Parts: sequence; structure tokens; C-alpha cells
Amino acid sequence: MNDDLQKLGEDVVGVLCQIYDPEIPVNIYELGLIYDVEVSDQYDVRVLMTFTAPNCPVSETLPVEIKEKIETLEKVKSATIDITWDPPWEKDMMSEEAKLELGFL
Repeated sequence: MNDDLQKLGEDVVGVLCQIYDPEIPVNIYELGLIYDVEVSDQYDVRVLMTFTAPNCPVSETLPVEIKEKIETLEKVKSATIDITWDPPWEKDMMSEEAKLELGFL
């Protein structure tokens, strides 16, 4: 991956770290909801993510918010947010910082 694409990937992660699950005071990246971020040579971004539960109340609105915020980055041509349930989200997927914040450590 060239430096430009690497930097854009880092910028995308930076955006993801500013988006919070409204029910949990931790950003979606530290919460472990983001499984993958891909940046193509054409500056298209694909995010593979999950939710804490299938009936998550923000399952309709959160992907739209993520897409819109990623597409505000200067070089991003488009963003696609794909949802997966495999593997299912578990508390172990959270970062140490998130676990500490939520009292799991």
C-alpha cells in the first residue's frame, strides 16, 4: 500500500474513533465494532463492521452516519459500510482502554 493510501486509512480510523455508540460511552473503533477498513487505489473506502446485538437500536442510522463522516475526508471518493454478524461481537473484542472505561478490568 502506498503512503497516500496508508495515510487515508489512518484518517478513516481517526473518523471512526470520533463516532460513539449512543448507549455506550466508548467509540465504535475501541468498542471492537470495526472488523476491517479497506482503501482502494481509487480512494474508495469499505468498512466491515458489526453491532453489539442484532436488535441494536442504531443499526439503521449508525452506518449512514459512518458513511457520511468518512466521505467528508478530502480524498475519499466513496464509502461503503458492510454489516456482518460473523464473528458475533463479544466483549473480548474491545480494546483494553474500552474495557477499562466500562469497568471490565
